[in-house]
Amino acid sequence: MSIKAIVLYEDNHLLVINKPAGSLVQGDKTGDVTLADDCKAYIKDKYKKPGDVFLGVVHRLDRPVSGAVIFARTSKGLERMNKLFHDKEVNKTYWAITKHKPPLLEGELINYLKKNSDQNKVTAFNKAGKGAQKAVLNFKMIGRIGEFYLLEVKPETGRPHQIRVQLAKMGCPIFGDLKYGGEKSENKSAIYLHSREVNFVHPIKKDRVQIIAAVPKDQIWGLFK
Repeated sequence: MSIKAIVLYEDNHLLVINKPAGSLVQGDKTGDVTLADDCKAYIKDKYKKPGDVFLGVVHRLDRPVSGAVIFARTSKGLERMNKLFHDKEVNKTYWAITKHKPPLLEGELINYLKKNSDQNKVTAFNKAGKGAQKAVLNFKMIGRIGEFYLLEVKPETGRPHQIRVQLAKMGCPIFGDLKYGGEKSENKSAIYLHSREVNFVHPIKKDRVQIIAAVPKDQIWGLFK
């Protein structure tokens, strides 16, 4: 993977990458090389840094999801970005493709999510229950071509698998997301969910940062360019 080809933003404190679908952000039991590993190698090589390179993972995307991922190059950057996420001061926009027409052109989804760690799967409920976390997102249909619908999704909370399970609960599973009832696609390592934009006030410089990640070079995504 060429990190140089997918760097979206870089300064002394932050590094934002357009993550390819199928890549891991952080290590898991597979032991596969991660995006964080690649970014460390990129920084070490570019800036001729001796020894270990600091890189903090600010947030994560599921392995089959593509798009903008924020890393911190300094401990100060990591601490302050974590606070921005905690205080819900980072605006995140996702694009999702589904083969199911949404019941409304736009709306808000509120569910209560409970994760089964053994199965790495989340279930969405309409009412609060023991061990379930409230999840809120807003969606809008922004395009349709043939049998495919393009949804813009803005989550207000950051729960595991939130967009995937909430859209599935609405009756619009993401194309390629077999885990949550989506139809099979030719790209087995990807689902059609993309972190399209992140928007926040830089935690050190204090200027507004808006980062847009191009969708993957893919026949289905290409329909909506």
